[in-house]
Amino acid sequence: MLYENYVRENRIKDKNEEEQKRELIKSILETKSIIKTARNNYDYAEEELIDYYLYMIKAYQSKLNYLIKKAKKNGIILDRLQDLEISKQEKAV
Repeated sequence: MLYENYVRENRIKDKNEEEQKRELIKSILETKSIIKTARNNYDYAEEELIDYYLYMIKAYQSKLNYLIKKAKKNGIILDRLQDLEISKQEKAV
């Protein structure tokens, strides 16, 4: 999964500015979803899996912070309506 994300993020460099922004927003939404899932799994984790989900939450939270900083630097303002619009577009594809 990490390698796939790395390859996808490298392909972003070959796209135009609008496509890059869309991919950045998509990455933010995917990362938020992964964090939400990890938090839900943490709530029901047993024994050693507790540490695993804590690590996962911290790691993806760091990634999310980085992506949000990058988005702000590029002048992207992500709001809830934009989240919903992009989610609908991706489901249609």
